[in-house]
Amino acid sequence: MKNPRKYGAPPYKTAVVHGGPGAQGGVADIAIKLSDYCGVLEPLQTEYSIDGEIDELYNLIKNEGEPPVVLIGHSWGAWLSLLTAARYPEAVSKLILVSSAPFEDHYAAGIHKSRIERLSSKEKIEFSSLMQRLTASRSGEDRLLSKRLHELFLKSDFYETGDEGMDYGKNVEINSGVFNAVWHKAAKLRSTGSLLKTASNLKCPVLAIHGDHDPHPAEGVELPLKQVIKDFRFILLEKCGHYPWLEKHASEKFYNILRTELQL
Repeated sequence: MKNPRKYGAPPYKTAVVHGGPGAQGGVADIAIKLSDYCGVLEPLQTEYSIDGEIDELYNLIKNEGEPPVVLIGHSWGAWLSLLTAARYPEAVSKLILVSSAPFEDHYAAGIHKSRIERLSSKEKIEFSSLMQRLTASRSGEDRLLSKRLHELFLKSDFYETGDEGMDYGKNVEINSGVFNAVWHKAAKLRSTGSLLKTASNLKCPVLAIHGDHDPHPAEGVELPLKQVIKDFRFILLEKCGHYPWLEKHASEKFYNILRTELQL
């Protein structure tokens, strides 16, 4: 597995960071689109700890890119990009947080419920079954269960997408081992306030882009961050879910914003 994946011609001063944790390939479409204008890195997460992922991302940027870079992080990748920029400020010139998870626990309480409510009755039953099987699984079926669960999440996460969006899950490789090793500890960073404290130490400008239909509530990103980051901006995209680049009504505006921020 090549890591990072590279798109366009050097210098590589932009990196797009996938979510998950462990959803390898999740932002490839963004990297490919932006590579029409500039060199782009797509770092893949392979480490089984938060510190490991931070250092892995930094080393990939340092060794394969031309820092300081613009980090564009999606979902968990937004948190990872923020944590990396705080630890290695010399490596990051700007942070763009796309569809980030909320930064305080009370904003996160309704995410699961929002997703479930958007599923059909049949899908709700399947979702419950998948969660039970994944919790009890000690076999090699983890990968298949995680992939199907991800497909159901996708359906609830979109506002309106075409075939490209519905095929998105087929191009993402879910590493359930990375997810299980990292996410619970990441959630603890949020619940203890450590994540928001880290955000307050950022030295670079930060832009958050969020969809109004994202099950992760926009106010859970905007309100906490604007209180602790001096150079912070927030853009809310209408008729947009968790994957702005795949949304029928929001993708063009999303890419226009990125090109503006990258000065392309």
